[in-house]
Amino acid sequence: MSVAPEAVDVLIEHAMVVTMDAERRVLREGSVAVRGSQIVAVGPSDSLAGRFDAREVLDGRRFVVTPGLVNTHIHITGEPLTRGYVPDDTPFEENVFEWLCPLYAVHTEEEERLSAQLAAAEMLRSGTTSFLEAGTIRFVDAVVDGLVEIGIRGRIGRWVWDLPPEPDVYRQTTDEAIANLEQTLHDHRSVAGGRIQAWSMVVGHTTCSDALWRAARDAADRYRTGLNFHMSPAAADPEGFLAQFGRRPIEHLSELGVLGPDTVLVHCVHVDDHEVSLLAHHGCSVAHCPTTALKVAYGVTQIGKMPEMVAAGVNVSIGIDGNNASNYSDMMRATYLVAGLFKDARRDPTQFPAEQAYEMATLGGARAILSEHELGSIEVGKKADLVLHDRDRPEWTPLLNVANQLVWSADGRGVHTVFVDGRRVVDDYRLTTVDEHDLYRRAQAAGEAIVARSGLPDRAKWPTI
Repeated sequence: MSVAPEAVDVLIEHAMVVTMDAERRVLREGSVAVRGSQIVAVGPSDSLAGRFDAREVLDGRRFVVTPGLVNTHIHITGEPLTRGYVPDDTPFEENVFEWLCPLYAVHTEEEERLSAQLAAAEMLRSGTTSFLEAGTIRFVDAVVDGLVEIGIRGRIGRWVWDLPPEPDVYRQTTDEAIANLEQTLHDHRSVAGGRIQAWSMVVGHTTCSDALWRAARDAADRYRTGLNFHMSPAAADPEGFLAQFGRRPIEHLSELGVLGPDTVLVHCVHVDDHEVSLLAHHGCSVAHCPTTALKVAYGVTQIGKMPEMVAAGVNVSIGIDGNNASNYSDMMRATYLVAGLFKDARRDPTQFPAEQAYEMATLGGARAILSEHELGSIEVGKKADLVLHDRDRPEWTPLLNVANQLVWSADGRGVHTVFVDGRRVVDDYRLTTVDEHDLYRRAQAAGEAIVARSGLPDRAKWPTI
């Protein structure tokens, strides 16, 4: 007795499918069936033939299908609209306090919404379907609204600290900082069916009192969400903690009870072996931002311990950071750097092979944002966050080893189609959810207005006539 075909929304057929499943299977000619927001079948095309009645069938012969990439650190406000304005020869302290903070401070509500959409557009167009942000500067409601419209998946929060006295527009007492943290979690714990979720976020570094650190930990526990902050990109953080507490940052946070398997620490370049062991002991994740580490001269290739972290069991994922530290939001470019930096630094070509680097960008990112049960691989029951890379391009030809191709040859410019939650948000290289031309026009005008209001000088070295 024949069985009636099962109704699905989308069936991708005859594609090369990089599953990232437990066996890391690559299906030379595979199919993926999607119903609603979920993957309902994946396998060799001949084994799925005739099983489904699809509303839409995509001929995948032109494509390599991968899980969406997961970016575990990005500033979606403050920097996308000022991309590249900060000189690339400024040391860390000048970069942050003399350039970034003044630029962040002059954004309006509409500009922050636009900034978030521009960041999301670049991520989606280059194959990133999920992100963990650094903390929206002020206008979280508007940012969430913009993200829902554009269709990306994100974990968001607010810029929360209580020690820095300036800039005035986001100076916060400890009570105000805790109230901002609570308000964000209350209002945005789960938006758009959980596609946008608030996390417990603080700026980190040396900007938080112990009371605020404890409050952030408590909020993550009560809301059953993650905790996210910057730590130790440069020597200033360990020096500050040692001077105040006589302990290094990770040691102090461990003593406070802040760390746990729901915690993502960003950068962690200036850490010692004991701190690495504490990160592993607590099950923390680290968001490694390779481009920023190079551009702002953190010393990652000289003192970075990312290989030791991985060996100790720390989940090291990949982040992009801000557009004046990385200047791009293409995770494929960042993954390329992750695969290469420590090969050269340790003079060891076995460090971070392509397969491991790509795991960090997919499964590692999913684990970091507490979503490994629904993201990071193409498996039945997981979210239909899918990326179709166009093989009809020179960097994809010939295709002989897909892991090497994804990490060493290709970048986000070859992303043709993207699904998030089963919804096609990029089609034929263009966003389907917003008018890209209008978005870019408004972003250019806003960027020019922001740098003018900031009063910061134009330090471009080439004269513009």
